[in-house]
Amino acid sequence: MSAPRPTADAGGAESSNPDLQALFHRLNNQLGVVLAHAELLEAKADDRAERARATQIVASALAAMGTVRELRQSTEPPEAASGAGQHTSGR
Repeated sequence: MSAPRPTADAGGAESSNPDLQALFHRLNNQLGVVLAHAELLEAKADDRAERARATQIVASALAAMGTVRELRQSTEPPEAASGAGQHTSGR
């Protein structure tokens, strides 16, 4: 299933699907929770094996957040994808 394409508004300019953008936002928030818990597990790990597993979860959550960012950018109009008005996190 492919992502919905941006549609033209009354002025002829493209606008991205607000429902899709809300979905990306929710997914990113959920991944942030997973990341926070994984980092906590990583910091409190008692042994190397436990720390390594937590580190894998941290890396995977960060990679998934990057994928969400790429998907979001691929569905934005060209002028929005250039970085204007984008909110960035500390990560």
